[in-house]
Amino acid sequence: MRVLAVDPGLTRCGVAVLDGGSGHRAALVHAGVLRTSPEQPAPQRLLAVHAGLELLLREHAPTVVAVERVFSQHNVRTVMATAQVSGLVLLVAARAGLEVALYTPSEVKAAVTGAGRAGKGEVQAAVARILGLAQAPRPADAADAVALGICHAWRGRGLERLTAASLRARLPASR
Repeated sequence: MRVLAVDPGLTRCGVAVLDGGSGHRAALVHAGVLRTSPEQPAPQRLLAVHAGLELLLREHAPTVVAVERVFSQHNVRTVMATAQVSGLVLLVAARAGLEVALYTPSEVKAAVTGAGRAGKGEVQAAVARILGLAQAPRPADAADAVALGICHAWRGRGLERLTAASLRARLPASR
């Protein structure tokens, strides 16, 4: 499985591409940040993120997209911008016919560190350790996207198997 993981943000949108799956070591293919300037109007910023996502799809041909769920913050303006980018990611994935998995920040942290309230530094250290990297991808938004990709690589296959088994259990036995 090839995962495109996106940590949505309008100024810095963390992105990562990983190969892996349940029972397989995750391998980092790409990590980075799609940046936009707060000086630009929101439509142009969203267009720039869209172009970056489309380029990643063409260059890396992911089979699934993992997105960090928007969580409530005190700054409504930040939440709205993050939600706009998140919706954009869902649209791009749907147009490409890709399955989308959503994870909360605490699910991602728990998956890579064992603690849902881990700090940024702990997540970065865990990402580097898990992937055998000398240091975590930078900036932190890129490392967060990598952690999201690892989370899906480890959990996603298991969830797919459970769903398939559940569907098979509901079907009448073939004779």
